[in-house]
Amino acid sequence: MNQDLVTFLRERLDEEADLARRCDDDGCGKWAAQGHTVDFCQGELAGFHPAIALHVALHDPARVLREVEAKRRVLARHEFSPAIGDPELPWDNRDDCQYDGEPWPCDDLLDLALPYADHPDYPRHP
Repeated sequence: MNQDLVTFLRERLDEEADLARRCDDDGCGKWAAQGHTVDFCQGELAGFHPAIALHVALHDPARVLREVEAKRRVLARHEFSPAIGDPELPWDNRDDCQYDGEPWPCDDLLDLALPYADHPDYPRHP
């Protein structure tokens, strides 16, 4: 699975960031819910159950962009470290995560990918 998971995650984050930017043409960013209505800054959309309105408002473009950036930083810390065959290293015969030394892909990367498990391009972990 070496870099397939990283490529997959980068593509999903790029898609989410692009969609968030397209949903915030006026730069407002902050969405709000009032009862059955979601205020999208440039207009309101009514008819939601209040819990759904809150859920939609929680995913305003500014928040999504912050979340994408945080996930990109986590992804950048967990780089692939291929086995180098050094007999002094206890893990010399396995690929690992440069950040935590865990077998590749590490649990943090698998956790980042989990929300996308239903995506058709999701790389299956053996």
